[in-house]
Amino acid sequence: MAQIPSHVPAASYPSPGAVVQLLKPITWFPPMWAYACGAVASGADIGDRWLPIAIGILLAGPLLCGTSQAVNDWFDRHVDAINEPDRVIPSGRMPGQWGLIVAIAMSALSMAVAAMLGPLVFIAALVGLVLAWAYSAPPFRLKQNGWVGNGVVGISYETLPWITAATAALGHAPSTVVVLVALLYGLGAHGILTLNDFKSIRGDREMGVSSLPVLHGPDNAARIACLVMAGAQLAVTLLLAWQGLWAGGAFVAVVLALQGLSMLRFLRDPQGRAVWYSAVGVGLYVIGMMAAAIALRAPPLVGFVNG
Repeated sequence: MAQIPSHVPAASYPSPGAVVQLLKPITWFPPMWAYACGAVASGADIGDRWLPIAIGILLAGPLLCGTSQAVNDWFDRHVDAINEPDRVIPSGRMPGQWGLIVAIAMSALSMAVAAMLGPLVFIAALVGLVLAWAYSAPPFRLKQNGWVGNGVVGISYETLPWITAATAALGHAPSTVVVLVALLYGLGAHGILTLNDFKSIRGDREMGVSSLPVLHGPDNAARIACLVMAGAQLAVTLLLAWQGLWAGGAFVAVVLALQGLSMLRFLRDPQGRAVWYSAVGVGLYVIGMMAAAIALRAPPLVGFVNG
């Protein structure tokens, strides 16, 4: 097992910059975007609910997602010492037990903010927090299997914030079609998480983490990621069309077609182009998410039921 540098005194404190790096602001976007999509898809008057929606976006991103990053980095510190030794914990910039302390403190802060938004949001946040710890921490450590772990993260980052936001905006459960669209985008995010696994194949293999690239090889993992992402969006397209929301369905179909062209390039060199496709393909994916959310606000054509 790789040894973590111990040259930083255990009694020292991490700098504010190190704490921010541990929470990884770049990862906050997906759940924040999903929360915004849920608020839009609810059909509620966002202008009247802007403050709780803004707090909910803060909860989904910097708080809950930031917590999950801190938890993951703490329990992955030995893997990171192999894959990414410059990260704040293996590099020693987050000394001693401070990674764990930050994770616990962020968990408590997240639940305190969630309580401000009512019991439904509190319960949803609690579920998300439990999944975040179960994903990284023993004895569960769901990330040990790429099929299970990536599925949990996809649901936590996309489906849960979307449904939570719609529920908070409406004051009651959203329509069935809103829930189904949120679930589909969460399932499709499994593919996005698989793309993220390409950068850590070596360390995952050495530490016994069964990511999809480790289990099935980079080429097959790339095909699985593309099929999962495309399949979810195709289902969203068909669902919107079935609801009579033709414009939204057509837009998602166009976005999917553009991703298809990008997928062809990605599949020719999965390891070399995983980062590139994460930027291009995921960007198009989230554009489609908001388009679907906007479509769900529109009344269906005559003869269809939106709910």
